[in-house]
Amino acid sequence: MEHYVGLDVSLRSCAVCVVDSRGTILHERDLPCEIEEIAGYLTALPVSIERVGFESGTLSQHLFYGLKAEGFDVVCMGAMLESG
Repeated sequence: MEHYVGLDVSLRSCAVCVVDSRGTILHERDLPCEIEEIAGYLTALPVSIERVGFESGTLSQHLFYGLKAEGFDVVCMGAMLESG
């Protein structure tokens, strides 16, 4: 089964949520927004991670390139605003 990670990023912390391919939440944790902390947590999980995703923002480049360097498949998504 495939497992995916969503990051909700702020300047000081990062909420990590790991789900399976059915959307079932397997793990949740708040971590400092540091590559070493996030990568260490994800690497220690008893499942392999298919992809890590997060919304673009202030730390996007830092997280994208840092997690890529740690061997994760990373996607950074832009917010879509609907005009009415």
